[in-house]
Amino acid sequence: MKHAFAALFAIAHREALRFLGQKGRLVAAIVRPLVWLVVFAAGFRAALGLSIQPPYQTYIQYETYIVPGLCGMILLFNGMQSSLSLVYDREMGSMRLLLTAPLPRWWLLACKLMAGSVISVLQALVFLAIAAAYGVSVPWFGYLAVIPALFVAALMLGALGLMLSSFIRQLENFAGVMNFVIFPMFFLSTALYPLWKMAEASPLLHDICALNPFSHGVELIRFALYGQLAPVSLAVVLGALAVFGAAAVWGYDPARGMTARKA
Repeated sequence: MKHAFAALFAIAHREALRFLGQKGRLVAAIVRPLVWLVVFAAGFRAALGLSIQPPYQTYIQYETYIVPGLCGMILLFNGMQSSLSLVYDREMGSMRLLLTAPLPRWWLLACKLMAGSVISVLQALVFLAIAAAYGVSVPWFGYLAVIPALFVAALMLGALGLMLSSFIRQLENFAGVMNFVIFPMFFLSTALYPLWKMAEASPLLHDICALNPFSHGVELIRFALYGQLAPVSLAVVLGALAVFGAAAVWGYDPARGMTARKA
């Protein structure tokens, strides 16, 4: 147990140092959703048929709706970037040294996943603070209730990136796969539009959005911001976390890699 927590602390410390050494990463993570919040919200608000006239509460109605989706965007991008570092570590050889530590492989990967998720949650909380200063307000208890929701959603998205990194061997290929995964997952979700709007456009799009685990992560965050629990979304997020995590542990199995090289 002592060695397990020592490994967790060491991996978390390494991730924190790496994050602090990449100050542009935090800036990019915050600026990206802020652009959506400030610039593009007017167009999406008009598309939803919401008034852009005063009073101010009506003006920020759509901004309030998309804030959970933009938090999900931060978690999604950071989860993929954390997994991108795994591909780099594997090319440099440091990942091999990590996995040869005398600890269960699943625990080492879980430590990496938890460390990246904590960083994701901190970035999302910074964004929520900026959004509150902008005028998007939620009940005060929502800021406390949303922390575990953010963490669970970050674990799921980080596990997705971890699973992808276990099957992609080259850094350049993973960067392309990131875009292939991130944008469909984000746009085919409830991050920007409610499901009933998707149903008006296309029943097929509605079904895809309803099955998208990212949608349920966003809904989990959205309900938590108002102190409510979305049990179906929580179950889907935990189920997806288990599937992605198990696939990542299987993908990082050294015996599987040796078998593939012999073949």
